[in-house]
Amino acid sequence: MYLISLYFDEKTNRLLQRFIDKIAQQTGNTFMTEHQVPPHMTVSAVEARSAEQLRPAFEDLCGRLSQGRIRFVSVGQLLPYVMYVTPVLNEYLQELSRSVYDAMGDLPETRVSNYYRPFSWLPHVTMGKTLSKEQMAVAFGVLQEVFVPFDALVTEVGLAKVNPHVDIVRTKLREDSPHRSELDEKTI
Repeated sequence: MYLISLYFDEKTNRLLQRFIDKIAQQTGNTFMTEHQVPPHMTVSAVEARSAEQLRPAFEDLCGRLSQGRIRFVSVGQLLPYVMYVTPVLNEYLQELSRSVYDAMGDLPETRVSNYYRPFSWLPHVTMGKTLSKEQMAVAFGVLQEVFVPFDALVTEVGLAKVNPHVDIVRTKLREDSPHRSELDEKTI
């Protein structure tokens, strides 16, 4: 399984990493920190024989994507064991989801996960994973204390393999997007 994921500006990365670290510290569940999973938002999960099978389509896709602003507004749970923060699904994210699906959806001998198709994708950034029922309650309490809505800038896209998470390639996105200024820059 390979992931196509979005990565954020440094300020957002620091904030998200603080959330991840605090959850690990308070719950004792260090899956995210032990596996050095960086803050990221997966846009597509693709089953393929190798990353090389995906690389040409990924590189073509990268040339068409631009930076964009999003607003994280809530926390949530994917039961039974994932805690996350989530942004508003704005026009930028919806267009990006469609572009990634269009680039990856018809590649021979590959399959895009049903959870990452346009209109069935839940944009989120995982804060804790493999949490027990008790750890989920603690993680929710942690995020209740520290989370307030915030704006972020999507700056990179990457192709990674899973189990363990390993970046294969990360590419900076173009800065010429109309979505780059959608939110007030002072809040980022």
